[in-house]
Amino acid sequence: MPRSDPSSRDERLKAALKSNMARRKAQARARAARAETDGEAPEDEVAAEE
Repeated sequence: MPRSDPSSRDERLKAALKSNMARRKAQARARAARAETDGEAPEDEVAAEE
């Protein structure tokens, strides 16, 4: 397999990380909104109380 230049790999990894972080933030917001509508505390607040 031919080696590509390292900067393209870095750019690819940077883009993947940004995408993953955005997805995780969206999931966390959705969980928080769902917990709020259910009248429950989000998971991280429940864990902090224990």
